[in-house]
Order: sequence, then C-alpha cells, then structure tokens
Amino acid sequence: MQNKWRDRLLTVLAGLSVALLVGAVGWLLVDLVWRGWPGLSWSFLFEQPRDAGRAGGISSILVATGLILLVALATALPLALASAIGLNEYTRAGGRLGQWTRLSLDILAGVPSIVFGLFGYAFFGLFLGLGYSILSGGLTLACMILPILIRTIEQGLAAQGDDWRQAGAALGMSRASLLWQVLLPVSAPAIATGTLLGMGRASAETAALLFTSGYVDRMPEGLSDSGRALSVHIYDLAMNVSGGDAAAYSAALVLIMLIVLINGLTLGASRVWMRKRVSDGYY
Repeated sequence: MQNKWRDRLLTVLAGLSVALLVGAVGWLLVDLVWRGWPGLSWSFLFEQPRDAGRAGGISSILVATGLILLVALATALPLALASAIGLNEYTRAGGRLGQWTRLSLDILAGVPSIVFGLFGYAFFGLFLGLGYSILSGGLTLACMILPILIRTIEQGLAAQGDDWRQAGAALGMSRASLLWQVLLPVSAPAIATGTLLGMGRASAETAALLFTSGYVDRMPEGLSDSGRALSVHIYDLAMNVSGGDAAAYSAALVLIMLIVLINGLTLGASRVWMRKRVSDGYY
C-alpha cells in the first residue's frame, strides 16, 4: 500500500511539473501573440526601421540576422563534424585526451555568452581587425555553439553500435567509406538535433552580438558591415527606445516564428533523408 501511494505521488508530481512547463510556455506564447500580432504586416517584414525602430519594419534586421546565422553555421558545422568524428572514431576509448577534451567542451558549453562576446570583441574585432561586423558576430556565435554541436554529434555517433563497424570491416570497407555511407547517415537525427540546438541559442543571442556585430540597423552590404541582429533589435526597443514596446513584441513574435520554422524544416528534411535512405535499401 505504501509503494502504491508513492507511485501515485510521483505520478501527480510529474504531471504537475509537465503542466507548469506547458503552462509557462503557453502563457509566453499567448502574451507574444496577443501583443505582437497586431503589429505584424508585410510592410513590417519588408520595410527598413525608422524612428529608432518605432516605425517602419525589420527587413534589414532580418537580413543581418540571416547572414550572422549563416556565417556561424558555415563555420561551426564542419568543425563540429570533424571534431566529433575525431573524438568518437580516432581517439582511444577511455583515453585521457578524449576525457579532457570532452570535459573542456562541457565547460565551454556553460560559459556565459557575455564572456564569448568579450572574447569575440578582443580577438575577432580588435586582433583580427574585423571590428563591428557581421563576420565578427557570426564567428563569435560559431565559437559559442561549437561545443554543443560537437557533443551532440559525438553522442549520436557513439549511440551507433559496433555492429555497423564490424559489418563494414567484414565487407572490406575503409573507415572513411564506413563513416560517409553508414555512420553519418544513421546519425543524421543527432546532427539535426545539434544543429537545432545551436541555431536556437545563436538566433536568440544578444550579449555576444552587442560587442561584435554592433547596433547599426541599416541594410548590410556585405559581411564586413555592421548589422543588428533580431535579438539585439528586440533588446534595444524594449530597453532603450521610449515607445518601442509594440515593435519589440512584434519582432519577438517574428523571432519565435522563425525558430519554429527552422526547427520544422530541419526535422522534416532529416526525416525525408532517412526515408530515402531506407527506400534505397541502405538500411
């Protein structure tokens, strides 16, 4: 009887935790939609900001945000793949090098974003001479999301049993062929998950970009131009611009919609790729 009551208590506590989480997220979304939806329009998406962002739209902000994310992913994803493959496939299991590398990555993943911002400003902005630019902001975000990508992809590779490797060795496949044709495709969900986590953190980042990409809200002409990310724009409207709350809510709603859209497209592409591999007879 005592165990039965414990089970019921744990079930109730788990249900309450889920209800609190769903309720908090739901309240946030309802508040954003309620206050931000009236300001959404085609002109808001395709016009440039005016009057410090109180009027006009966010077209230049969206372009700058996209360029920053593109630089971050184009830099971090290849490095993360190479590092995860090296840790999982070419490092001795249980070796000190692998253990210290994983510990360092876990520590870096928990470093506050303001520290990455100061590092990006000192290294990319001053030492490399990039200044306040989209390139500087994107490279700083790449440093931020690199530990998350590496650890997620590595766990995805490690989750694949040795049966794949033994079967590949029995067929005479080289390690490179086994990685490219077998291990990486079956690890595609983990790669997609790591990419989503990295993009989610990068797209909502503010502190690091304040020191690297800058505040300029005009349309960027290249990667060397300064550009204001959407998260920085929301922060500026909410904290520094009198009467900018309505535009800040609308911009925040656009940011949430972009994150949901990116997540859906990435997961959908991953599932389509896996179905194609299965239908082609790879698995």
